[in-house]
Amino acid sequence: MGKQPNLYAFSDIASLAKTLRPYILQCQNAGLERHGLFKVAVSGGSLPSVLAKALLDPEQGRPEDAVQFAKWEIFFADERAVPLDHDDSNYKLLREELLDKIPKTLGQPKVHPIDLEYLDDLQEMADQYQEALMQSFAAKDSVKLPIFDLLLLGCGPDGHTCSLFPNHELLRESDAWVAPVEDSPKPPARRITLSLPVVTHGIKIAFVATGAGKKDILKQIFDTEEGRSLPCGLVNQGGADKVSWFTDFSAVEGVGYPRRGSL
Repeated sequence: MGKQPNLYAFSDIASLAKTLRPYILQCQNAGLERHGLFKVAVSGGSLPSVLAKALLDPEQGRPEDAVQFAKWEIFFADERAVPLDHDDSNYKLLREELLDKIPKTLGQPKVHPIDLEYLDDLQEMADQYQEALMQSFAAKDSVKLPIFDLLLLGCGPDGHTCSLFPNHELLRESDAWVAPVEDSPKPPARRITLSLPVVTHGIKIAFVATGAGKKDILKQIFDTEEGRSLPCGLVNQGGADKVSWFTDFSAVEGVGYPRRGSL
């Protein structure tokens, strides 16, 4: 049996956030050591509010505990083809839950929203977003895939992550870094998403999944053979021990997969 994903469970979201913070900061500090920046991809859903709880708490005074937002470069793991002030926009969600609340003293991250010029042309929007990735991660001919320091992801009740949905042809995409989705089973239908190889290529990959509504799908992902072919299961397989799941007790009730005690 090869290396396996790490599963952490906490009594509540406050305890989860308290452990998620040092995990993110370890990833940040490793990224800063590697290339002077922290390159991160972020999903929507309930994740931004958990990130705010984890990152906006006063620091403990140790240098390694400082969130250096000015050195963060944030991309979206997926985004809906809507204006940036639309309620379905992941950018709007992240801005309201986290970005607008960052104290000026911590600096501001560089954030890459979608290009609104291409709202009506999803392929071009995906190409332009891939171009932004290329500019950050070097020319594509010298880099097969971008390597994020950390991807922060959610898990849908159907086992989807980013905008990679079960049994969708996009799960077989191996060349594009960013792909258009015209037919998302979850509205809105039109989106762009990072491809599966980009996700599994990250140095660290973290899922945040909380609430009793997740327990059936997490049991499937972690305890069944069919669950391995769901998008989250494919990330677990491709990322192995680079993957860490931050959950609460209600989300993993009945899950047999062993949990880890500490980071």
